[in-house]
Amino acid sequence: MKISELKDGDRVYAQYLVNDVKKSVTGAGKKYMTLLLQDSSGQIEAKKWDLIPEDDEIFQKGKVVSVQAEILQYRDTLQMKVLSGGEVSMAGVNWADFVPNAPVTQKELKAKLDAYIASIGNPDVKALVVAMVDRFGEKYLTYPAAVRNHHDYVSGLLYHSITMADLAVKVCEVYPSLNRDIVLGGTIVHDMGKTIELSGPQATAFTLEGKLLGHISLGQAELRECAKELGMFAFDSLPEEQKTIDHPLFAKKEIAITMEHIMLSHHGKKEFGSPVLPLTREALAVSIIDDMDAKMMILDKAYKGVEKGGYTAKIVTMDDRYFYLPTYSSEGEVPGTSLEEELEDLKD
Repeated sequence: MKISELKDGDRVYAQYLVNDVKKSVTGAGKKYMTLLLQDSSGQIEAKKWDLIPEDDEIFQKGKVVSVQAEILQYRDTLQMKVLSGGEVSMAGVNWADFVPNAPVTQKELKAKLDAYIASIGNPDVKALVVAMVDRFGEKYLTYPAAVRNHHDYVSGLLYHSITMADLAVKVCEVYPSLNRDIVLGGTIVHDMGKTIELSGPQATAFTLEGKLLGHISLGQAELRECAKELGMFAFDSLPEEQKTIDHPLFAKKEIAITMEHIMLSHHGKKEFGSPVLPLTREALAVSIIDDMDAKMMILDKAYKGVEKGGYTAKIVTMDDRYFYLPTYSSEGEVPGTSLEEELEDLKD
């Protein structure tokens, strides 16, 4: 039975991926496990109260387990009470059954990525974006954008970036003072550090680099390396008397630096993890677009299972607010625009 289909009182015999494990002790000194189990339809918190010695080996993060369990309603949220569990051979696991995927196929996302890159007019911006895409290859196409909260599924990083690109080209049409190539390029590369920060699509966790350095600084370092390899910092080797903003090499360095600035400032505020605040129009635009896309995706997840006229559970990442679902709402629609629509727009 899929997690999205579970109801209070259900008896479950199914296989799930262990996304997280925490060991705790009750006030009476009894050990128990809190598990985060998942399949392709969603996640559920589970408790294993009566532990046996084998449980430490069975319930490990990243493993698929077979469970017998009961579903209970606890504080307005479904919870699973695991009665027993068994190991499942990882050799025959079909990961598509256990890992959620982006609502748009990877093939279509890749086609849109290629179309957007092809539409970048500035050759230096295009070369830098292409170098970053080539640098991370399959990881950029398959990694999630987060451990939890938003775009936490296979190809979530690419989906997040392409949805932002969808927004970026529209925003640049409304505000022609924005440099479209820089904004579009910024949306594509802004989160690429997550391919180093995170462990991958299955049972996603933070790597050592992710915990100690974070995706923003990791991404900026990679972008700087790509820019250097493309010769975008040749300006620095000029004699001092030639180092003026009129020199053609200055424009290349300026593009590299402003793209790095977008990466460093895209969280918008220092308390949200950005070491610098947005200080160009393009950086500000990317940070606003990033925040909007993340929040809309968080709301899409929170509204799942909520009936019209009802409220979501408290959303911790959005100031502990409960959001109301109006009767006019249209749930289930995939955000973003189609490849055909974008290709038509790109012709104009």
